[in-house]
Amino acid sequence: MRMPGSNNHRWQFRVSHRIEEESVMHMLDWNTYRQQLLAGVGGFGKLNPDIIKGYTTLSRAGQKAGHLDEKTRELVALAVAITLRCDGCITVHTAEARERGATREEIAEVLGVAVSVNAGAAVVYSTRALDAFDAAAEINPNA
Repeated sequence: MRMPGSNNHRWQFRVSHRIEEESVMHMLDWNTYRQQLLAGVGGFGKLNPDIIKGYTTLSRAGQKAGHLDEKTRELVALAVAITLRCDGCITVHTAEARERGATREEIAEVLGVAVSVNAGAAVVYSTRALDAFDAAAEINPNA
């Protein structure tokens, strides 16, 4: 059984004594989205070129240190993209990491780091919420 929207075939199912391939179904059409995003950034750059030049300068400055290889830099960027919940960043940095040789297993490990950091941040902010609750008691102890 082929699913609409994809030419990638990975899974096979036995249906009525025959095997048919089923297409991989993606949450988004990431490749088209990445193209649309890059076109949108180009359009934004025409309206406000200094912003894009500044962004490009920042991006290149981080690469100049040379302490991390390109693949590692893209894996770090992907973990940050996850924590920021930036779909555009995810599609760009996933593709860049893959082009620089990152494996699916390396991507999964980086995603685990991102999940851990997000969970850790929730723990840290939980202590802040409790601190805010205690501080509110100083203003109105009877509430």
